[in-house]
Amino acid sequence: MKNADAVWPERLKFLRKSNNLSQTDVAGVLHCSQAAYGMYELGKRKISADKLLILAQYYHVSVDYLVGLRDEV
Repeated sequence: MKNADAVWPERLKFLRKSNNLSQTDVAGVLHCSQAAYGMYELGKRKISADKLLILAQYYHVSVDYLVGLRDEV
């Protein structure tokens, strides 16, 4: 299993792209700027648990999947 710090940025980007969304689209869901969301995808800014929960609900995946504790959605 990969380090969770390395997994969630990759998964955020994968989910966004596979749903044909822009960073601006997802930033709107999180009520943050596109620049802030871009930093999440790059792993340069930690994402809070409440934002992970919002994204898990939005994408219909588990938080465990987002942070790399599970490979299944």
